Amino acid sequence: MGRFHDRSYPGEEGAYREARDALLGAEIELRRRIEDVAAMRRALPLGGALKDDYVFTEGGDDLAGTVTDKKTRLSQLFEGGMDELVVYSFMYAPGGQACAGCTAFLDSLNGSALHIAQRVNLAVVAKAPIATIREWARGRGWRDLRMLSSGGSTYNADYFAETPDGDQIPALNVFRRSAGGIFHAWGAEMLYAPVDDGQHNRHIDIMWPLWNVLDLTAAGRGEDWFPATVYE
Repeated sequence: MGRFHDRSYPGEEGAYREARDALLGAEIELRRRIEDVAAMRRALPLGGALKDDYVFTEGGDDLAGTVTDKKTRLSQLFEGGMDELVVYSFMYAPGGQACAGCTAFLDSLNGSALHIAQRVNLAVVAKAPIATIREWARGRGWRDLRMLSSGGSTYNADYFAETPDGDQIPALNVFRRSAGGIFHAWGAEMLYAPVDDGQHNRHIDIMWPLWNVLDLTAAGRGEDWFPATVYE
């Protein structure tokens, strides 16, 4: 494989450039494959019709600036004339602790939320009471994520975010609105597929900057490192 360009970093040697060009070829091929898979995803036929117009609880500001709880149906999350809705299911059970991994993911998602909202609707749902969710979100600085509680509904169980025993599972689902109603369009399912040798079944890596940045380094992800909510 030859050179892709005529630039060189300071001090680099021929062996480095040869290995780098081989890697660059693989990176270009990977980008092609990622775009091919994205095209396959966009071409999916609509999935099943929404099982229920689920009622969530969220906090809203009244005229006095006081946060009060209100009921919001899933259909009401379609706003701004946009017909697609992305819903992330945050592992936070009633009486439990917020998932550290989900929290790290939402830290990054919050930073992109205003940009995402230019194209699709975005919401984050957890089973914990809305006051608990709101307090956690406030402490993390999630000012741009629409946070809702799914407590009292079967949304989590219906859309792969809860086990039959009630354990919470991270899930990401996309819904599409059409003239015929609201339909499930896509869901992250890699978590449930058989795991290849040497692989991990993290199913939203492609959407998570953390792992993508670490993958650029020699240290990488580590053997057993996962994000925490607090660091010394």
